[in-house]
Parts: sequence; structure tokens; C-alpha cells
Amino acid sequence: MLHLMEELAAGSRVLDLGAGAGSFPGAKAGLCLVRLDLQAPAAGCSGSYVRADAARMPFAPGAFDLIIGNHSLEHFCELEATVREIGRVLKPGGALYVAVPDATTLTDRIYRWMGRGGGHVNPFRSPEEVVGLIARLTGIEHRATRELYSSLSFLNAHNFVGRPQKKTILFARGNERFLAVFTWLLRWWDRRFATRLSRYGWSFYFGGWGAPESAEPWVNVCVRCGSGHSEAFLQKAGGIRPALGGWRSYRCPACGGFNLLVTGMSR
Repeated sequence: MLHLMEELAAGSRVLDLGAGAGSFPGAKAGLCLVRLDLQAPAAGCSGSYVRADAARMPFAPGAFDLIIGNHSLEHFCELEATVREIGRVLKPGGALYVAVPDATTLTDRIYRWMGRGGGHVNPFRSPEEVVGLIARLTGIEHRATRELYSSLSFLNAHNFVGRPQKKTILFARGNERFLAVFTWLLRWWDRRFATRLSRYGWSFYFGGWGAPESAEPWVNVCVRCGSGHSEAFLQKAGGIRPALGGWRSYRCPACGGFNLLVTGMSR
């Protein structure tokens, strides 16, 4: 989603839908960033904040050049009304980015088990389901789909708020290096036995511009912040280093989290 914002001209308007305190850290200078959620965040967030119902947004038609629904559609009780509102407030020719979890995956099941449902009221089970819903209710053209891999970042102790649940003992109480090894092993198992244990969901690109040249999945996803990076980008950033046992590790360029490098995986 960040590369979409890089393509916007100064003064363009971006809506972060169902944002909480912000579904991404910020936008490039010169953009008008609006975060929307039913509840105001406990802490401050970058950009302007609007407390409103996504099914009844207080914006004029065509108000935004780019709308980002980053892991939010699964939370909306009035899903169809919200998707129609997205189509209404997106500028003609604008772009829409949506990311959702796959309810059939191990990661989503762990998330809902840890969070007693995790607020997921809309279980998406295929990319065709999501594309069909958005295209039908908004008329916005689908451009590309990227499969997302999990990092289990919600289990990372760096991200705990308050006292951690007893269930976290099954995941070394959120130890970052344990999660790095665990996610690496899930990807190895997927590659060896053609399973989907390390998959998480999908991201979708809609609209008149901004689709990536390649929709190949990024298997290197930070276990702390959840940022996905291609191996080529990590090589260029210079953060890849040798690890014990011949494994290579890297520090996430976005947050500094420790990760093991995954190579040689395909769809």
C-alpha cells in the first residue's frame, strides 16, 4: 500500500478505513491523510482522525484519491453498506487497496482463538469472493491480487498491550526469535509438502492506477511489525546477515525486528 501513496501527487487525499490508531505508520509528506474508525484511538495517530461509521461516512462523493482497507473489511458488521460507501467516496479513476485474512488458514484460526473471535465477523474464504463483492457493489475494476504470508506478529511480545494471555506460553510467551524460527519452519513445511500453513490472506488492487508490476507474494514478513519485503529489497537495503547453522537473518528495515530469511519459495 505504501508504494500507492508514493505515486500520489501532493495534496491528494487518502482514507485509512477502520484504522484504529492507524493501519500503517504514516504517509509521505504533502498528502492529506484521514483515519476513520468507530472508536477514537487511546493514543495519538498521524493524520486527521474522524470518528464515524464506515457504513455511513460523512464525506462528499469522490472525496478521496486513494482508499486503504488494511485488514478492516473482516470487522464491519454492515459489510455491503460499507463497500457501497467505499465506491461512493472514492474519486472516479482513484485507487483502492484492500487486505483481508483467509478464514481457512492456521494463522487466522490462531488469531481468533487467542482473541475469542478477534472481532472477525466476515470470514472470507477465497480471493474470488472478495473481488466479486467489491466489483459488484462499487463497479471499480480489479487490477491485481497478491497472496499474503503470515508472520504471527500478533503473538510477538513487543506488541503486547497489558498482561499477556496464558495461551502465549504455547508460543514461548511471544519471544521474537522463537517466532522467527517457527514461521521459517512453517514456510519450509509448505515448500516441502505443498501445504498452506504459513499463508495468511490476500491483498487486492482496484481502480485506475497503482497495480504492482508483479503480484508475486513476499514470503519475508517481519514477525514484529508485519511488513513484507522482497528478497531483492532486503539485499539492496544491506540488512541480510549470516546466522547460526547456515541460516541467514535480517533486521526489518521498517522496525528493526529479528527475522530469518526465506528463499526459494513460490506460489
